[in-house]
Amino acid sequence: MINIVLHEPEMPANTGNIGRTCVATGARLHLIEPLGFRINDKMIKRAGMDYWDKLDVTTYVSYEDFLEKNPGAKIYMATTKSKQTYTDVHYEDDCYIMFGKESAGIPEEILLENKENCVRIPMLSEIRSLNLSNSVAIVLYEALRQNGFSHFQMEGQLHHYEW
Repeated sequence: MINIVLHEPEMPANTGNIGRTCVATGARLHLIEPLGFRINDKMIKRAGMDYWDKLDVTTYVSYEDFLEKNPGAKIYMATTKSKQTYTDVHYEDDCYIMFGKESAGIPEEILLENKENCVRIPMLSEIRSLNLSNSVAIVLYEALRQNGFSHFQMEGQLHHYEW
């Protein structure tokens, strides 16, 4: 199972969308405080729709608390500052993929301690960054692809036509 970590997320709609993606993929969601919203915020539930109660989510009071409660975790960190792309690494089945807050990303002191595990999503140079929920989906699905999409429904369910 892949783990998605959000370091100090600020926007409830992004976190709700990410939560829904985690439910659809069987990923766990880890939220590192402070959060820019309350977990019961109606925007988060609206974005996650009726899936929020199915989400495996854990909240931590700080990055240090997260590390303490997940000893030995293999953590990849998504950042615009890395030279390594998200497709350059192999994501282990139980790895953690961390994303920073919308306005600033993961703090540089954390990135500097983990340079070899930092990854980026390539994009045009005039664009600063992608939306957080889109970035999570891109990297998460690459990790799932690398692990063979195990336990996933691989055929469509069309009702009227046969392909």
